[in-house]
Amino acid sequence: MTQASTAPKDVRRRHDREIISLAVPAFGALVAEPLFVLADSAIVGHLGTPQLAGLGIAATLLATAVSVFVFLAYATTAAVARRVGAGDLPAAIRQGMDGIWLALLLGAAVIAVTLPAAPWLVDVFGASDTAAPYATTYLRISSLGIPAMLVVLAATGVLRGLQNTRTPLYVAIGGFTANAALNVLLVYGAGLGIAGSAWGTVIAQCGMAAAYLFVVVRGARLHGASLRPDAAGIRASAQAGVPLLIRTLSLRAVLMIATAVAARLGDADVAAHQIILSLWSLLAFALDAIAIAGQAIIGRYLGAGDEEGARAACRRMVQWGVASGLVLGVLVVVTRPLFIPLFTGDQTVRDTLLPALLVVALSQPVAGVVFVLDGVLMGAGDGPYLAGAMVVTLVAFAPVALLVPVLGGGLTALWWAMTLMMVVRMLTLWLRMRSGRWVVTGATR
Repeated sequence: MTQASTAPKDVRRRHDREIISLAVPAFGALVAEPLFVLADSAIVGHLGTPQLAGLGIAATLLATAVSVFVFLAYATTAAVARRVGAGDLPAAIRQGMDGIWLALLLGAAVIAVTLPAAPWLVDVFGASDTAAPYATTYLRISSLGIPAMLVVLAATGVLRGLQNTRTPLYVAIGGFTANAALNVLLVYGAGLGIAGSAWGTVIAQCGMAAAYLFVVVRGARLHGASLRPDAAGIRASAQAGVPLLIRTLSLRAVLMIATAVAARLGDADVAAHQIILSLWSLLAFALDAIAIAGQAIIGRYLGAGDEEGARAACRRMVQWGVASGLVLGVLVVVTRPLFIPLFTGDQTVRDTLLPALLVVALSQPVAGVVFVLDGVLMGAGDGPYLAGAMVVTLVAFAPVALLVPVLGGGLTALWWAMTLMMVVRMLTLWLRMRSGRWVVTGATR
């Protein structure tokens, strides 16, 4: 066999090794984060129903606040990866430090808003009179850890850009273990109740941030990169994050509309919707791991000026996305008799759930392409296009979803609308990929 005929296979194998080496640890780190809330819920749940309800409200508010700033990870990954590809490690770490300083500033701003506004936020969320005090207590204490949470996001982006997803996995595992132990110790051992759970989470998040900073600072000193805040660099990081913030807010709006529509359909529908949404989020973690690999790999290729390498990596990752989506869809169908009883024993909810669940399974190959191309364009620093595409998707989805209660079809129709949303996203991302306008080489975009 000639060298020409074996080269494509060698290239595919190289891409496969890179994708696996980055995506598998990334998936572990992604899954570890929701386990924080799961551990808190398991421990606080034994204090009583009002405490658990308060935790649920406060945790949702915190998750929303932090998820809005996920651009700290995405934008930093792309910027650092480009510098790595260009062979300038000091500049790569310097770029990452700008993102970390921005995270600290944003975290301080969020604390300044959350501490005085906590009772109002809890009330807006509809907390009962018995749950509201617990929600307020948890929210106020946990908000003190928001700067650490945002530093973790930015520093995770730095390490991903440096093609290192193993360290975030180790830090996430350590953080989860510390959080669980501290919660048991402070909630029951010290008798602090729900406040102990909040303090345990804050301490664990601060420990994770300290671990990340140790790694980044060590790298900065090794390569002679400055650690001082740079106003121009921080401003550039913020500007790069604005389009991704718009994208994230648009996606959150889609999910909020879907939940609001499900609530109008009836109790069984909204209960089934919540189960499907939880499963959908879990499937998203698996696909997002490939997207994270895409961010790091594409950014590196473009930084090195290797257009063909970037295009080849993109094609291979799309294949991975389709294949992963097919596997996940089949798993959903095959395992549904096992996991549905874990969520509900109500036959009405089960009957409502099943057809909508099959729609989710069928849509997973589309979701695989969407997540991969999203990651590719993020790695290319194509944030403005991603923002515009997500706004277009929101505009296409909203009227279709809002018509579901009017036209009928129940929860299954709503999840067909969600599938339409994913198809629109796929088309907008695919058109951008085919145009080649995302292929902009150089250490900066």
